[in-house]
Amino acid sequence: MLVWFLPLFLLFLMIGLPVFFGLLAAPGILLWLNGQERDITLLYRNLYNGMDSFPLMAIPFFMLAGELMNRGGITMRLVEFSQAMMGHFRGGLAHVNILSSMLFAGLSGSAVADTSALGSMLIPAMEKQGYTRRFAAAITAASSVIGPIIPPSGIMIIYAYVMGESVAALFLAGIVPGVMVGLGLMLMVKFQADKYDFPVATKKHSWGERGQASLKAFFPLLTPVIILGGILAGVFTPTEAAAVAVAYALVIGLFVMRTLKFSDLPDVLNRAGITSAVVLLLVGAAMAFKTVVSLSHAPETMAEFVLSLTSNPLILLFLINLLLFVVGMFLDAGPAIIILGPILGPIFVSLGVDPIHFAIIMSVNLTVGLATPPMGLVLFVASSVSGERVETISKAILPFLAVEILVIFLITYIPAISMTIPQLTGFAN
Repeated sequence: MLVWFLPLFLLFLMIGLPVFFGLLAAPGILLWLNGQERDITLLYRNLYNGMDSFPLMAIPFFMLAGELMNRGGITMRLVEFSQAMMGHFRGGLAHVNILSSMLFAGLSGSAVADTSALGSMLIPAMEKQGYTRRFAAAITAASSVIGPIIPPSGIMIIYAYVMGESVAALFLAGIVPGVMVGLGLMLMVKFQADKYDFPVATKKHSWGERGQASLKAFFPLLTPVIILGGILAGVFTPTEAAAVAVAYALVIGLFVMRTLKFSDLPDVLNRAGITSAVVLLLVGAAMAFKTVVSLSHAPETMAEFVLSLTSNPLILLFLINLLLFVVGMFLDAGPAIIILGPILGPIFVSLGVDPIHFAIIMSVNLTVGLATPPMGLVLFVASSVSGERVETISKAILPFLAVEILVIFLITYIPAISMTIPQLTGFAN
């Protein structure tokens, strides 16, 4: 069934059917053709069961926290802080874009939120400074994939839920890879800035001005410290940490910074609810599909096929990276993790790859897929925000994708990059 599911699923995507319906319709039709009507009932019953999970409640809470901080002007303070620190470099606004994404990642954990929030501010500003609109959109899309890598991360919560891993371990393992992606993008910007004579965004700020910008950004920057610190200290679970982040964002926006009004809350709740509903429906549909796949013994068949190619884990990791990269071009990271995680994870664990290490390989690879042509989700968001065509953004983003692919292979073949912090803190062996 798995062999026929993928072509049928891709066909549904090409004719414009939403991913949610494709994930349910493709296996449903195949089960009906096989005369397995009883399993169709199981498929749709598991749609709700897939969403009915306490750990998954962290996703809507983190999304709500991100919306509250964005509406409360906290995003602007992060941009001002980044500009005070890096705006004086050649290509300064491009560097500011990347650093802002790294800081915003600690608030929302969403690439789409990053692209939308930062792109609406920085793309017009970069265009005014003399950058082409397609370059501004491309660097925004490329840097936004840092969002789901640096904690908190929605897709890592999904992976931990599906595979039974520690959310805290995955969060810790994502810190260094996320920073590496950001630094790699900055190096590429520096290379292009020297080659194409990019403009300098601002004059060099004095230490006093940098201190003022740091004070304004203090409370936003404290958010990831509270989230990670609380989880690592055992004060609260990741789901409870997400709820704490919402309460913190409300207090900061309404009473400390006073940039958020009570009249803003209905729209904020509406936006967060719609975004969360989309993610949770995808998770529910993918979990329903996973249940049906497990009945067909497809994971065991796939494992036998993969191991028949080679038993060398290094070669297999290379091949799986290629597979995940292609999958990421067409499928959102959450559903891809739920579909492929239970199939691929056990194979590599049996070959001696640490499950946390493989989780990071898979998460980072599929996250980069969000910015990969032809179907990368953040490319369409960047296109919507900038007004630039997806095709032109896709060409401009290629150098940055090359950097991100290089980081993926470094993470793959040097486990210490992602495993050192979890091991030092006792969350991994």
